[in-house]
Amino acid sequence: MGDYLISARSFDEYKAMFSLDESELRGNVLDCPGGASSFTAQAMELGARVTAVDPVYAMATSALLQLVMDEQERGSAHTIAGIDRYRWDFYGDSDGHREVRKKAAEVFSHDIEVHPERYVPASLPVLPFDDHQFDLVLSSHFLFTYADRLDRDFHHRGLAEMHRVCRGEVRVFPLLDQGGHPLDAMTDELLALSVGDGISAEIRQVEYEFQRGGNRMLVLLAG
Repeated sequence: MGDYLISARSFDEYKAMFSLDESELRGNVLDCPGGASSFTAQAMELGARVTAVDPVYAMATSALLQLVMDEQERGSAHTIAGIDRYRWDFYGDSDGHREVRKKAAEVFSHDIEVHPERYVPASLPVLPFDDHQFDLVLSSHFLFTYADRLDRDFHHRGLAEMHRVCRGEVRVFPLLDQGGHPLDAMTDELLALSVGDGISAEIRQVEYEFQRGGNRMLVLLAG
């Protein structure tokens, strides 16, 4: 794998990143890409019907679970190496951050073994879902994060595809690259392209900020 980090973000991180109210977690929700997040498992417990999509789900479960554990160490090392680029109030400190991700990885590992049907091996910019299948689509730390290897056309097609399968809102977080650099020019271009496609789009600020300056999400509105 290597090119894209498989992160194990927690349910509480998702709530903060996407300004989610638990009342929004009642319909069909898509996590794209899901990585090793515990969001699917915990949102399902609240009554949501969640599907996570990620190409790594095509791996044999035993190999995937070992990779997930290895990736948490790689992710922690990457974060600590750039420690000044982050705000730690949500986690307390780097140890708290590591513990949150470790627990999330454990929840994910159990859930994908017990409920593999929730985890679909697929990836942007083509998703195997019907038009307007989901009430809410969440996309964390993929688009924009990997702007060094995913060009504007990929972002445009990926956003349009998530909008296609959604009948509510698509929320994309954050609007920074992996190094913490703002991508205002790309964001403005994609907003203009979305409007040109007939998609209503806006930027919303959120209270969560781990990467410094990373407190905004892109929202695409259905309709």
